[in-house]
Amino acid sequence: MEYAHLGRSGLLVSRLSLGTMNFGMVTDEGASVAVLDAAAEAVINLIDTAHVYGGPQSPDMRQGYGISEEIIGRWLKRTGVRDEVVLATKAYQPMGLGPNDRRLSAFHIKRACEASLRRLQTEHIDLYQMHHVDRATPWEEVWQAMEQLVREGKVTYVGSSNFAGWDIATAQSAAQGRQFLGLVSEQSVYNLSNRMLELEVIPALEHFGIGLLPYGPLGGGLLAGALEKATVGRRSAPEMQERTQQNRAQLEAYEAFCRELGQAPADVALAWLLHQRAVSSVIVGSRTPEQLEASLRTPSIALDEVALSRLDGIWPGPGHAPQAYAW
Repeated sequence: MEYAHLGRSGLLVSRLSLGTMNFGMVTDEGASVAVLDAAAEAVINLIDTAHVYGGPQSPDMRQGYGISEEIIGRWLKRTGVRDEVVLATKAYQPMGLGPNDRRLSAFHIKRACEASLRRLQTEHIDLYQMHHVDRATPWEEVWQAMEQLVREGKVTYVGSSNFAGWDIATAQSAAQGRQFLGLVSEQSVYNLSNRMLELEVIPALEHFGIGLLPYGPLGGGLLAGALEKATVGRRSAPEMQERTQQNRAQLEAYEAFCRELGQAPADVALAWLLHQRAVSSVIVGSRTPEQLEASLRTPSIALDEVALSRLDGIWPGPGHAPQAYAW
């Protein structure tokens, strides 16, 4: 496994990281543990979860909340590998029906962190991420709460998720004004078929030295050979069938180019992300050890400038702001 710095921090993370959103909700504990064991064997050191993962992410359906963290916590305790793991979780989404059971008030951040620590059966969270921006809470309050958690040794690094470029800039400027490290990572959806981040988010990340942790690297399966699978008669969900038809021309060109490269479409999609400068680690949400194993070769796939240019032609990005929409 190859490693890279998480943004401008000194922390080294594996180029592939394990996303656990499906643990508990789609993947039962036995299968989840098998995936965790496979990740440890592959020396993947970044494990990403969230306090809301494990069940329906809805404020009136609380029965599944925290299950992903609980599964990981039991696995960490059983295996004794806590010191080898960069453990990441998130706070923001509703964890109950109360008015303060959500978002990023200092009140909620403190209680959410302590609850995650209990479920994860650990004394500290290596990367504590804000799952969404909360524009109703001032950054002075958010950073005061995060600084307190760092002082108490409960959190080491802070990251964001699903932030806009101007939210990243505002947050980081406020942190710098407090002489606080601030954000070291941003987690957001990013893949060949969805490159909107390149407009403003990625320039902001590069300016502030914040590492990108892309999720959804295969575009929900679109980049994993969707057209080829449909051609051989493999059935897919109606939504995927519709997306495949909408993107048929691009998929035909993409999958043909992957065959030319002698690589599977999913591997090319992951490899392309690993060639993007802002990316520190790509989150793969494997549901089985076999799916995880299939991803492990992608860090070794080299795409030269010609190949990257061909992929840009098939899946063009939006450009950078403001040049993309102004002079």
